[in-house]
Amino acid sequence: QVQLAESGGGMVQAGGSLGLSCAASGRIRSISVMGYYRQPPGKQRELVASLTSDGETNYADSVKGRFTISRDNAGNTMYLRMNSLKSEDTAVYYCNVQTRVKPCIECPYLDRDYWGQGTQVTVAS
Repeated sequence: QVQLAESGGGMVQAGGSLGLSCAASGRIRSISVMGYYRQPPGKQRELVASLTSDGETNYADSVKGRFTISRDNAGNTMYLRMNSLKSEDTAVYYCNVQTRVKPCIECPYLDRDYWGQGTQVTVAS
């Protein structure tokens, strides 16, 4: 089991910056990918950025060059720095963690998703 605690977010003027953080606890050694998703009003949830345990990052085209995902050295806290915010970045942002465990030598890998409670980001134009 992994527990996630999100913080950050709020309201900012267009062009401003905000930061989000997500602290993971529990079986953090099984984490394979950490990331942020967002759900704009009336739209589906979409990937914003992800970070693998190997340090590989992936960003949505809409945020490339503006958002930066990172984590601390312990690997249990993830950060999303959001610069040059636009009104279209307004959404509820969700922290996501994917874990991968192998219960036994002959067993297949088991993948599982965990979600944070979500935090509102509002960009005023």
